[in-house]
Amino acid sequence: MNLIWLLLKASWINVAIASFTGLISGACSARLIALINNALNETNTPSITLVRSFILLALVGLVTSVISQILLIRLSENTMFNLRMRLSKWILASPLRHLEELGANRLLATLTDDVQSVSSTVFVIPTFCIDIAIILGCLIYLGWLSKIVFLLTFLFMVVAIFSVQIFLNIARKYLAVAREEQDNLFKHFRSLTEGIKELKINADRQADFLNSEFKPTAISYRDYSISSLNTLSLAFGWGQILIFTIIGLLLFLVPNNFDISKPVLSGYILTIIYLVQPFTDILRLLPNLNRAAVALNKIDTLGLSLAANLEANSASITPKITDWQEWKLSGVTHQYRGEQADHRFILGPIDLSFVPGELVFIVGGNGSGKSTLAKLLVGLYIPESGNIYLDDREISDRNRDWYRQHFSVVFYDFYLFERLLGVSHHNLDTQAQAYLTKLQLENKVTVKEGTLSSIALSQGQRKRLALLTAYLEERPIYLFDEWASDQDPFFKEVFYQQLLPDLKQRGKTVIVISHDDRYFHLGDRLIKLDYGKIEYNRLINK
Repeated sequence: MNLIWLLLKASWINVAIASFTGLISGACSARLIALINNALNETNTPSITLVRSFILLALVGLVTSVISQILLIRLSENTMFNLRMRLSKWILASPLRHLEELGANRLLATLTDDVQSVSSTVFVIPTFCIDIAIILGCLIYLGWLSKIVFLLTFLFMVVAIFSVQIFLNIARKYLAVAREEQDNLFKHFRSLTEGIKELKINADRQADFLNSEFKPTAISYRDYSISSLNTLSLAFGWGQILIFTIIGLLLFLVPNNFDISKPVLSGYILTIIYLVQPFTDILRLLPNLNRAAVALNKIDTLGLSLAANLEANSASITPKITDWQEWKLSGVTHQYRGEQADHRFILGPIDLSFVPGELVFIVGGNGSGKSTLAKLLVGLYIPESGNIYLDDREISDRNRDWYRQHFSVVFYDFYLFERLLGVSHHNLDTQAQAYLTKLQLENKVTVKEGTLSSIALSQGQRKRLALLTAYLEERPIYLFDEWASDQDPFFKEVFYQQLLPDLKQRGKTVIVISHDDRYFHLGDRLIKLDYGKIEYNRLINK
C-alpha cells in the first residue's frame, strides 16, 4: 500500500485534524453514556449542571463528528483523484513494450474495478473512523468504571478480534484468487466485444468461446467470490455472537463472582449496548475492507511496476528540430520471445538513414518485422543494441520522449479520438473542415471547437479521419502503416498520387509500409524486410 500511503502523507495535516476531531467525538459519546448512567442512578431530578453538560457534550460531539467526516470525505475523494491521475500518468510514461507485457486487461481491471473498489470503501472511511473513536472512548469509560471488569472485557475483545481475524484472513485469500480470475475475465470481455463479428458468424467458435474460455473463468471467479463472501458472513455472525456473549457475561457472570455495584454494572451494560451499533457497522464493512485491501495490493503492485520503468519526460524541455538534415539508425536491434518458449524473433541489426523530403516505402511479408521497425523508428520501442541519431543528437532515455514529438503516425491498429487533441491552430475548425472536404467526409463529419461530430464510420472512413489528425499535427516526419489497405481504389489513388506527393513537396519525410507495389515508382527508396533483416535498400528508378 505504498502508493496510497504516499498520497495520504501529502495531506497529513487533514488526516491529523480529522483523527483528532473524530477522537473528540468518540470521547463525547462515551461521556454522554456516563452522564446518562449517572442520571439513571440518581434518585432526584437531574441538576441544571447535568442538563447543560448533556447539551454541551451532544453539540460538541455532533460538530466534531461532522468536521471529521467532512475532512475525511474530502481527503478520501482527493486521494482517489490523485491515485487515478498518478496511475494514468505512469501508464503514459511507461515504455510500450512494458505495457504490452502487463496486458491491456490488467490495466483496465486496475483502473476501473480496483480503483472503484478502493473508492467505494474510502467513501465510508469517515463512518469507520467515527465508530473506532466511539469504541475507544467507551473503552476508556469502562476502564474508569471498574478496572477488573475492564480487564476482563478487554481480554475477551482481544480473543474476539483474533478469532474474527482468522475468518478475515481466509476470506482475503479467496478474494485474492478471485481478483486474479477477474483479470482473465476482463480479457474475455475484450474478446467478446472486439471479436463479436467473428463470434457471430461462426456458431461453433461462439459455443467454444463461451464453454471453453468464458464460462470456466466466470465460474471460477463466481465460486471464489462466493467463498470469500460466505467466510465474511461467518465472520459477521461470529462477531455478533461475541458481542452478545460479553453482554451476557456482564449480566449473569460478573455479578455472581465480583463485588460490583449496580450503578457500575448498569453503566457497563448501557455502554456495551451502545457499542453494539458501531461494532455492527464495522462488521458490515468487513467485506468492502477486505475487497479494498486486495484491490490496493493490485494497485500497488501495478504502481510499483510502472514506477520502476518510467521514461524521462523531455517533450516540453527542448523544442522540436524543424530543419534537421539526417536521421540515422546504426546497428539497431530488437528482440522478443516468439510463440515457442525457446524461440526469439530478432529484428536487425538495422542500418538506415533518411533525409528531409524523402518518400520511402517499406515492404515485406507477414512476420518480417515491419510493424516492429515502425515502432523502433518512432521511438515507441527501445533498441536493445545500436543507436538512433537525429542530426548529431543520440537518442537515449533522457530525450526519447522529445524524439517522438517529431512524428505523425497512423498505425495499422490505430485509435481515433473524438477530439482533435494536441492540435491548437487558431483556425482549427476551418483547416479541419477543408481537409474533410479533401477526404470527401464533409457530408458525414463536421468539426466544432476541435470536436468531431461523429466517428461511427466505416474502417476506411475512420482511417481518413486519422489521416486528418496527422495532417493537422504538422510534424516533420510522417509514418503510415498499411493506411491504404482499407481504402477503395479511388482513395488509394488520392492517397498515393496526391496526399503523399503533397507531404513530400512540403519537405516532410514520409515512410509508408505498404503492399501496393503499383505505386512504388512514386517513392524515392524501397526497403524490403525478410524475417527481421534488410533484404535490400535501393533507390527507385524514376
